[in-house]
Amino acid sequence: MQRREFFKSSAGLGVLSGLGFARSPVPELGGEATMQGSMPEAVGKIGRPARVVSISFTLGKRLQEIAELVDQEGSRGTDLIALPETWRGQNDEGSQETLGGPTVTTIATLARKHRTYIVCPIDRQEGNRRFNSAVLLDRTGQVACVYNKVFPYWSEYDVRPPVEPGQEVPVHRADFGHVGFATCFDVNFPEVWQRLSDQGAELVIWPSAYSAGASLQAHALNLHFYIVTSTQTPDCLVYDITGERLLYSRGTDVNVSRITLDLDRGIYHEDFNIPKRDKLLKERGEDVFQENYMQLEQWFVLRAKRPGVSAREVAREYGLEELRDYIARSRREIDKRRGWEFAKKATWKESKTS
Repeated sequence: MQRREFFKSSAGLGVLSGLGFARSPVPELGGEATMQGSMPEAVGKIGRPARVVSISFTLGKRLQEIAELVDQEGSRGTDLIALPETWRGQNDEGSQETLGGPTVTTIATLARKHRTYIVCPIDRQEGNRRFNSAVLLDRTGQVACVYNKVFPYWSEYDVRPPVEPGQEVPVHRADFGHVGFATCFDVNFPEVWQRLSDQGAELVIWPSAYSAGASLQAHALNLHFYIVTSTQTPDCLVYDITGERLLYSRGTDVNVSRITLDLDRGIYHEDFNIPKRDKLLKERGEDVFQENYMQLEQWFVLRAKRPGVSAREVAREYGLEELRDYIARSRREIDKRRGWEFAKKATWKESKTS
């Protein structure tokens, strides 16, 4: 069965219960899917599943209205809930809030109540400074990480005070995996996404005012992390570590999307890996299987077959190098032979004007 056909089938949705999670009906304004591929159902959690909910909606919603939605989704059981960029507004009429303001305080109560992570973007005030921030709340309701949008959009410099560009691209080690963030206009700047990759991000949450589409897909394809969006459009896109689009769901006013992603899936290049892969599959075939083979790219994906097994750990035991690590190592070694870092060299135009 092809992956898209699988997602449309009742079997595809039923895998949530096979992973140890209660199955939920597909919401009227949203979508639900699970990264299960062709693997047969099994009892217990297989791999490292992360249950993610994206709640997207148009601006102008009351805090209590969104809190009720978050409360409802949290009660279903999830690992992370994502909300859209600056969903309470960004203007000169009092939209700025501190981390102790009503938005973060209210949503933090729900994170603690349902023992879930929540990404809550706000128009953030820090002293006299203003940031477009994605605030990650942990399962206890504490602020675990704050990402300040590195590339604010032009109109964000027109508000008073203007939004300041962020300086860092943090990746947080949650209990289910490494989570990173980028916001809206950041999609146009590969250096943000490369920084996420360099720090080992496995899942990137992208709150935004719009959808972006293929621009996001390019980052997932080249850097091999999952991307989940929450937008004001309102819609949700989910991209796989292979770059494949796993889910697209859109509502007219509110969209709720649920998906379970296995963060233990590993993607590898054929180079230097084939004998090791074949040995692994021969000796540990009851534990790990090749879920996907991308012939044109010469990539393959390994996945755990039963509970208690990590496909990525087994692959490391057999000496396989993940694709992202292979590219990074190749860049370092070739730059060493060149004698300088190609990515940091000035362009011809810059060198002519300096």
